[in-house]
Amino acid sequence: MTKLAQLPDRAVVAVEGPDRVAFLQGLVSNDVALAAPGQAVWAALLSPQGKWLADFFILADGERLLLDVEQGQAAMLAQKLSRFRLRSKVTVAVLEGWQVHVAWGGAPEVPAGAVVAPDPRLAEAGWRVLAPVVLAESASPSDWDAHRLALGLPEGSRDLETDKTVLLEAGFDELSGVSWTKGCYMGQELTARTKYRGLIKRRLVPVEVQGTLPAPGTPVRRGEAEVGTLRSGRGARALATLRLEALEGALSCGEAVLVPRPPPWMKLPEGAA
Repeated sequence: MTKLAQLPDRAVVAVEGPDRVAFLQGLVSNDVALAAPGQAVWAALLSPQGKWLADFFILADGERLLLDVEQGQAAMLAQKLSRFRLRSKVTVAVLEGWQVHVAWGGAPEVPAGAVVAPDPRLAEAGWRVLAPVVLAESASPSDWDAHRLALGLPEGSRDLETDKTVLLEAGFDELSGVSWTKGCYMGQELTARTKYRGLIKRRLVPVEVQGTLPAPGTPVRRGEAEVGTLRSGRGARALATLRLEALEGALSCGEAVLVPRPPPWMKLPEGAA
């Protein structure tokens, strides 16, 4: 049965103009040229030092690109992108009234005017649905949250840290959020170096929570040593940023016990888990 949920904490930013693809191509982590009707691209905007600032889905809608982004980052993203326009023939603006929905468990039925594409990260993640109206829902944002936590998918600033997280720590390589062939973009140097030199020392990993779910930001410990930080969670599932050497065995977090559960899609160094 198909489930459809509106995500009120998401917004839509439109990038329009004849230079829209080339403009974004030099700024974000993935190949913008792959965004086409029925095909979305997941990408991130990085600092010049290669650290995460925002991530979003890019969907094609006629002569414009629509960015499905965290609502709290929409104005910041539009402003930062606008600063790089220079002589590019583009406009960047937050679209008022547009709603972001997500569907999973089956293909969604959506009205004319909606923009739909499969989630490019995992087939099980379903579809991203952008529409100028609220669609009939069959699930809640909490249902979606539980589903994406079960898959181990990060959710913006709830799981990633501004000016701190490196993309490969958060699964952007395995989840098709980085292009290694498209050419230069802001922050590319560090991203490439972490891959080819194997510099990753921590990962954002799904964990089973045994006990009461601690608050986000609670330190994770193995014995007396701090080995990570809890990020988003719901019930007995959560994500935590953990050092690679801490991915085996139970860990403590507040009054709870965490058991790392790396998903099948996650590629870890041999012996890390």
